[in-house]
Amino acid sequence: MKLNQPLSWLLPVVLAHSAVAWAQDKAQDKVPGYPVRPIRIIIGVQAGAGADMVARVTAQLLIDKWGQNVVVDPRPGGGGVIATELMAKSTPDGYTILQSGDGLLFQSATKRVAFDILKTFDPVVASTQQPYILLANLSVPAKSVKELIALSASKPLTYTGSSGVGGTVHLGMEKLIKLSNMKLKHVAYKGSAPSLLALMGGEVHLGVTSAMSATTAIRSGKVRGVASMGLTRASSLPDLPTIGEQGFPGFKITNRYNLWVRAGTPRPIIQAMNRVVSDGMHAPSMVQKLANDGSEPAERMSPEQLRADLARSYVELEKQVKELGIKF
Repeated sequence: MKLNQPLSWLLPVVLAHSAVAWAQDKAQDKVPGYPVRPIRIIIGVQAGAGADMVARVTAQLLIDKWGQNVVVDPRPGGGGVIATELMAKSTPDGYTILQSGDGLLFQSATKRVAFDILKTFDPVVASTQQPYILLANLSVPAKSVKELIALSASKPLTYTGSSGVGGTVHLGMEKLIKLSNMKLKHVAYKGSAPSLLALMGGEVHLGVTSAMSATTAIRSGKVRGVASMGLTRASSLPDLPTIGEQGFPGFKITNRYNLWVRAGTPRPIIQAMNRVVSDGMHAPSMVQKLANDGSEPAERMSPEQLRADLARSYVELEKQVKELGIKF
Protein backbone atom coordinates (compact mmCIF):
# COMPACT_ATOMS: atom_id res chain seq x y z
CA MET A 1 0.00 0.00 0.00
CA LYS A 2 1.30 3.45 -0.85
CA LEU A 3 1.80 5.88 2.03
CA ASN A 4 -0.44 8.50 0.44
CA GLN A 5 -3.29 6.03 -0.21
CA PRO A 6 -6.63 7.29 1.21
CA LEU A 7 -7.51 5.73 4.58
CA SER A 8 -11.27 5.80 4.03
CA TRP A 9 -11.24 2.00 3.93
CA LEU A 10 -10.36 2.07 7.67
CA LEU A 11 -13.57 3.90 8.61
CA PRO A 12 -15.90 0.87 8.57
CA VAL A 13 -13.38 -1.08 10.67
CA VAL A 14 -13.05 1.75 13.20
CA LEU A 15 -16.81 2.21 13.41
CA ALA A 16 -17.38 -1.51 13.84
CA HIS A 17 -14.78 -1.67 16.61
CA SER A 18 -16.30 1.39 18.33
CA ALA A 19 -19.78 -0.14 18.15
CA VAL A 20 -18.53 -3.34 19.78
CA ALA A 21 -16.72 -1.37 22.52
CA TRP A 22 -19.81 0.78 23.12
CA ALA A 23 -22.02 -2.31 23.39
CA GLN A 24 -19.58 -3.90 25.83
CA ASP A 25 -19.53 -0.71 27.94
CA LYS A 26 -23.32 -0.56 28.04
CA ALA A 27 -23.51 -4.24 28.98
CA GLN A 28 -21.39 -3.52 32.04
CA ASP A 29 -24.06 -1.09 33.24
CA LYS A 30 -26.62 -3.87 33.56
CA VAL A 31 -26.88 -7.25 35.25
CA PRO A 32 -29.13 -9.99 33.82
CA GLY A 33 -32.19 -10.37 36.02
CA TYR A 34 -31.47 -7.27 38.13
CA PRO A 35 -33.28 -5.18 39.13
CA VAL A 36 -36.78 -6.65 38.84
CA ARG A 37 -38.31 -4.78 41.79
CA PRO A 38 -37.84 -1.42 43.56
CA ILE A 39 -34.53 -0.59 45.19
CA ARG A 40 -34.31 1.16 48.57
CA ILE A 41 -31.61 3.67 49.60
CA ILE A 42 -31.49 4.06 53.39
CA ILE A 43 -30.12 7.32 54.82
CA GLY A 44 -29.52 8.16 58.46
CA VAL A 45 -30.94 11.70 58.40
CA GLN A 46 -34.29 13.37 57.94
CA ALA A 47 -35.69 14.34 54.55
CA GLY A 48 -34.43 17.71 53.33
CA ALA A 49 -30.86 17.32 54.60
CA GLY A 50 -27.85 17.40 52.29
CA ALA A 51 -27.59 13.60 52.44
CA ASP A 52 -31.21 13.35 51.36
CA MET A 53 -30.56 15.60 48.37
CA VAL A 54 -27.60 13.46 47.28
CA ALA A 55 -29.55 10.24 47.78
CA ARG A 56 -32.38 11.50 45.57
CA VAL A 57 -29.94 12.49 42.83
CA THR A 58 -28.35 9.04 43.08
CA ALA A 59 -31.76 7.37 42.97
CA GLN A 60 -32.63 9.23 39.78
CA LEU A 61 -29.40 8.09 38.12
CA LEU A 62 -30.30 4.46 38.85
CA ILE A 63 -33.90 4.97 37.71
CA ASP A 64 -32.77 6.55 34.44
CA LYS A 65 -30.32 3.73 33.74
CA TRP A 66 -32.28 0.69 34.90
CA GLY A 67 -35.91 1.80 34.57
CA GLN A 68 -36.78 0.51 38.03
CA ASN A 69 -38.16 2.57 40.91
CA VAL A 70 -35.67 3.62 43.62
CA VAL A 71 -37.01 4.82 46.96
CA VAL A 72 -35.09 6.98 49.47
CA ASP A 73 -35.85 5.80 53.03
CA PRO A 74 -34.84 8.30 55.78
CA ARG A 75 -34.12 6.63 59.14
CA PRO A 76 -32.75 9.41 61.38
CA GLY A 77 -31.56 8.99 64.93
CA GLY A 78 -28.61 7.78 66.96
CA GLY A 79 -26.06 9.64 64.87
CA GLY A 80 -26.85 7.32 61.96
CA VAL A 81 -26.81 4.12 64.04
CA ILE A 82 -30.50 3.36 63.45
CA ALA A 83 -29.99 3.34 59.68
CA THR A 84 -26.78 1.32 59.97
CA GLU A 85 -28.32 -1.38 62.13
CA LEU A 86 -31.30 -1.62 59.78
CA MET A 87 -28.94 -2.09 56.86
CA ALA A 88 -27.03 -4.81 58.73
CA LYS A 89 -30.22 -6.89 58.83
CA SER A 90 -30.84 -6.61 55.08
CA THR A 91 -30.47 -9.34 52.47
CA PRO A 92 -27.32 -9.20 50.29
CA ASP A 93 -29.18 -8.97 46.99
CA GLY A 94 -28.59 -5.37 45.88
CA TYR A 95 -32.12 -4.18 46.64
CA THR A 96 -31.18 -2.40 49.87
CA ILE A 97 -28.43 0.23 49.76
CA LEU A 98 -27.06 2.39 52.55
CA GLN A 99 -25.86 5.88 51.70
CA SER A 100 -23.68 7.23 54.45
CA GLY A 101 -21.01 9.82 54.90
CA ASP A 102 -17.73 9.43 56.75
CA GLY A 103 -19.72 9.09 59.97
CA LEU A 104 -20.29 5.41 59.22
CA LEU A 105 -16.66 4.64 60.04
CA PHE A 106 -16.97 6.68 63.24
CA GLN A 107 -19.77 4.38 64.38
CA SER A 108 -17.46 1.40 64.16
CA ALA A 109 -14.35 3.13 65.54
CA THR A 110 -16.28 4.38 68.59
CA LYS A 111 -17.99 0.99 69.06
CA ARG A 112 -21.47 2.45 68.66
CA VAL A 113 -22.43 -0.58 66.61
CA ALA A 114 -21.68 -4.15 67.65
CA PHE A 115 -20.17 -5.20 64.32
CA ASP A 116 -17.24 -4.38 62.05
CA ILE A 117 -18.46 -2.04 59.30
CA LEU A 118 -15.87 -3.20 56.76
CA LYS A 119 -16.81 -6.86 57.29
CA THR A 120 -20.57 -6.38 57.46
CA PHE A 121 -20.90 -4.13 54.40
CA ASP A 122 -19.30 -3.93 50.97
CA PRO A 123 -18.51 -0.42 49.70
CA VAL A 124 -19.92 0.22 46.24
CA VAL A 125 -19.07 3.72 45.09
CA ALA A 126 -18.14 7.19 46.33
CA SER A 127 -20.77 9.57 44.94
CA THR A 128 -20.14 13.16 46.05
CA GLN A 129 -17.97 15.14 48.42
CA GLN A 130 -18.35 18.53 50.03
CA PRO A 131 -16.96 20.65 52.86
CA TYR A 132 -18.82 21.41 56.05
CA ILE A 133 -19.63 25.03 56.85
CA LEU A 134 -19.43 26.70 60.26
CA LEU A 135 -22.54 28.83 60.80
CA ALA A 136 -23.58 31.27 63.52
CA ASN A 137 -26.93 32.47 64.80
CA LEU A 138 -27.45 36.11 63.85
CA SER A 139 -27.40 37.11 67.54
CA VAL A 140 -23.76 35.97 67.84
CA PRO A 141 -21.57 39.06 67.31
CA ALA A 142 -18.48 37.14 66.19
CA LYS A 143 -17.97 37.07 62.42
CA SER A 144 -14.71 35.09 62.25
CA VAL A 145 -13.07 32.14 63.95
CA LYS A 146 -10.69 34.47 65.80
CA GLU A 147 -13.63 36.46 67.15
CA LEU A 148 -15.40 33.24 68.16
CA ILE A 149 -12.37 32.15 70.18
CA ALA A 150 -12.31 35.48 71.99
CA LEU A 151 -16.06 35.43 72.59
CA SER A 152 -16.06 31.88 73.96
CA ALA A 153 -13.43 32.82 76.54
CA SER A 154 -15.99 34.99 78.33
CA LYS A 155 -19.15 33.14 77.31
CA PRO A 156 -19.06 29.40 76.55
CA LEU A 157 -20.85 28.75 73.27
CA THR A 158 -22.96 25.83 72.11
CA TYR A 159 -22.79 24.18 68.71
CA THR A 160 -24.68 21.46 66.90
CA GLY A 161 -23.71 19.12 64.08
CA SER A 162 -25.87 17.21 61.64
CA SER A 163 -24.32 13.81 62.32
CA GLY A 164 -24.86 13.75 66.09
CA VAL A 165 -22.63 12.37 68.83
CA GLY A 166 -19.64 10.47 67.49
CA GLY A 167 -20.13 11.67 63.95
CA THR A 168 -17.88 13.52 61.55
CA VAL A 169 -18.82 16.97 62.84
CA HIS A 170 -18.57 16.06 66.52
CA LEU A 171 -15.08 14.58 66.32
CA GLY A 172 -13.90 17.24 63.91
CA MET A 173 -15.07 20.04 66.17
CA GLU A 174 -13.58 18.36 69.23
CA LYS A 175 -10.25 18.41 67.42
CA LEU A 176 -10.69 22.10 66.61
CA ILE A 177 -11.58 22.83 70.25
CA LYS A 178 -8.35 21.17 71.33
CA LEU A 179 -6.30 23.11 68.76
CA SER A 180 -7.86 26.51 69.43
CA ASN A 181 -8.79 26.32 73.12
CA MET A 182 -12.24 27.50 72.09
CA LYS A 183 -14.91 26.93 74.76
CA LEU A 184 -17.69 25.05 72.98
CA LYS A 185 -20.32 22.56 74.12
CA HIS A 186 -21.85 20.04 71.72
CA VAL A 187 -25.64 19.70 71.49
CA ALA A 188 -26.90 16.72 69.48
CA TYR A 189 -29.95 16.70 67.19
CA LYS A 190 -31.28 14.02 64.86
CA GLY A 191 -30.05 15.58 61.63
CA SER A 192 -29.12 18.74 59.76
CA ALA A 193 -32.72 19.90 59.31
CA PRO A 194 -33.56 20.04 63.06
CA SER A 195 -30.03 21.33 63.75
CA LEU A 196 -30.55 24.26 61.37
CA LEU A 197 -33.96 25.01 62.85
CA ALA A 198 -32.41 25.04 66.32
CA LEU A 199 -29.65 27.36 65.12
CA MET A 200 -32.08 29.74 63.42
CA GLY A 201 -34.27 29.74 66.51
CA GLY A 202 -31.41 30.62 68.82
CA GLU A 203 -31.37 27.32 70.73
CA VAL A 204 -27.65 27.04 69.96
CA HIS A 205 -25.02 29.61 69.01
CA LEU A 206 -23.23 27.73 66.23
CA GLY A 207 -23.97 25.01 63.72
CA VAL A 208 -21.89 22.89 61.37
CA THR A 209 -23.54 21.35 58.34
CA SER A 210 -22.74 20.34 54.79
CA ALA A 211 -22.24 23.00 52.14
CA MET A 212 -25.41 21.83 50.41
CA SER A 213 -27.58 22.59 53.46
CA ALA A 214 -25.54 25.61 54.57
CA THR A 215 -25.72 27.38 51.21
CA THR A 216 -29.51 27.50 51.28
CA ALA A 217 -29.54 28.58 54.93
CA ILE A 218 -27.05 31.42 54.38
CA ARG A 219 -28.87 32.67 51.29
CA SER A 220 -32.09 32.81 53.31
CA GLY A 221 -30.47 35.44 55.54
CA LYS A 222 -31.37 33.53 58.71
CA VAL A 223 -27.84 32.45 59.64
CA ARG A 224 -24.33 33.77 59.04
CA GLY A 225 -21.45 31.86 57.52
CA VAL A 226 -18.27 31.97 59.60
CA ALA A 227 -15.93 29.58 57.79
CA SER A 228 -15.75 26.88 55.16
CA MET A 229 -14.28 23.80 56.79
CA GLY A 230 -12.75 22.51 53.55
CA LEU A 231 -9.20 23.05 52.36
CA THR A 232 -10.57 25.32 49.64
CA ARG A 233 -13.57 27.63 49.58
CA ALA A 234 -16.95 26.11 48.76
CA SER A 235 -17.93 26.72 45.14
CA SER A 236 -21.38 27.92 46.22
CA LEU A 237 -19.93 30.30 48.85
CA PRO A 238 -16.82 31.80 47.20
CA ASP A 239 -16.69 34.80 49.56
CA LEU A 240 -16.57 32.67 52.72
CA PRO A 241 -12.96 32.14 53.92
CA THR A 242 -11.78 28.67 54.85
CA ILE A 243 -10.81 27.83 58.40
CA GLY A 244 -7.26 27.44 57.08
CA GLU A 245 -7.31 31.07 55.94
CA GLN A 246 -8.42 32.01 59.45
CA GLY A 247 -5.44 30.59 61.29
CA PHE A 248 -5.71 26.80 61.09
CA PRO A 249 -3.94 25.68 57.91
CA GLY A 250 -4.49 22.06 56.99
CA PHE A 251 -7.49 21.63 59.26
CA LYS A 252 -10.66 20.39 57.61
CA ILE A 253 -14.05 18.83 58.22
CA THR A 254 -15.31 17.41 54.96
CA ASN A 255 -17.69 14.66 54.00
CA ARG A 256 -17.88 12.10 51.23
CA TYR A 257 -21.04 10.14 50.58
CA ASN A 258 -20.55 6.47 49.83
CA LEU A 259 -22.99 3.74 48.86
CA TRP A 260 -22.82 0.41 50.69
CA VAL A 261 -24.53 -2.96 50.31
CA ARG A 262 -24.67 -5.96 52.61
CA ALA A 263 -21.54 -8.10 52.39
CA GLY A 264 -22.08 -10.99 50.04
CA THR A 265 -23.99 -9.01 47.41
CA PRO A 266 -23.10 -10.36 43.92
CA ARG A 267 -20.06 -8.58 42.51
CA PRO A 268 -21.65 -7.90 39.09
CA ILE A 269 -24.35 -5.82 40.84
CA ILE A 270 -21.76 -3.87 42.83
CA GLN A 271 -19.64 -3.22 39.74
CA ALA A 272 -22.61 -2.13 37.61
CA MET A 273 -23.88 0.21 40.32
CA ASN A 274 -20.39 1.70 40.71
CA ARG A 275 -20.24 2.46 37.00
CA VAL A 276 -23.74 3.95 36.73
CA VAL A 277 -23.30 6.28 39.71
CA SER A 278 -19.73 7.32 38.82
CA ASP A 279 -20.63 8.07 35.22
CA GLY A 280 -23.76 9.95 36.25
CA MET A 281 -22.05 12.10 38.86
CA HIS A 282 -19.24 13.05 36.46
CA ALA A 283 -21.55 14.05 33.60
CA PRO A 284 -20.91 17.76 32.79
CA SER A 285 -24.48 18.82 33.58
CA MET A 286 -24.34 17.04 36.95
CA VAL A 287 -20.96 18.54 37.81
CA GLN A 288 -22.44 22.02 37.31
CA LYS A 289 -25.56 21.18 39.31
CA LEU A 290 -23.48 19.92 42.22
CA ALA A 291 -21.18 22.97 42.08
CA ASN A 292 -24.17 25.28 42.42
CA ASP A 293 -24.94 23.55 45.72
CA GLY A 294 -21.36 23.56 47.00
CA SER A 295 -20.64 19.93 46.20
CA GLU A 296 -18.69 17.96 43.59
CA PRO A 297 -18.37 14.41 42.31
CA ALA A 298 -16.18 12.19 44.44
CA GLU A 299 -12.99 10.77 42.95
CA ARG A 300 -13.65 7.83 40.65
CA MET A 301 -12.69 4.58 42.37
CA SER A 302 -13.50 0.95 41.76
CA PRO A 303 -15.18 -0.90 44.64
CA GLU A 304 -11.81 -2.46 45.48
CA GLN A 305 -10.02 0.89 45.49
CA LEU A 306 -12.75 2.39 47.66
CA ARG A 307 -12.45 -0.44 50.19
CA ALA A 308 -8.69 0.08 50.44
CA ASP A 309 -9.17 3.84 50.88
CA LEU A 310 -11.76 3.32 53.62
CA ALA A 311 -9.54 0.80 55.40
CA ARG A 312 -6.73 3.37 55.54
CA SER A 313 -9.14 6.02 56.82
CA TYR A 314 -10.38 3.66 59.49
CA VAL A 315 -6.90 3.15 60.94
CA GLU A 316 -6.39 6.93 61.14
CA LEU A 317 -9.84 7.39 62.66
CA GLU A 318 -9.23 4.91 65.47
CA LYS A 319 -6.06 6.81 66.31
CA GLN A 320 -7.93 10.13 66.34
CA VAL A 321 -10.71 8.80 68.59
CA LYS A 322 -8.13 7.55 71.07
CA GLU A 323 -6.16 10.82 71.06
CA LEU A 324 -9.27 12.93 71.62
CA GLY A 325 -10.53 10.63 74.37
CA ILE A 326 -14.07 10.50 72.97
CA LYS A 327 -16.35 8.41 75.18
CA PHE A 328 -20.05 7.60 75.07
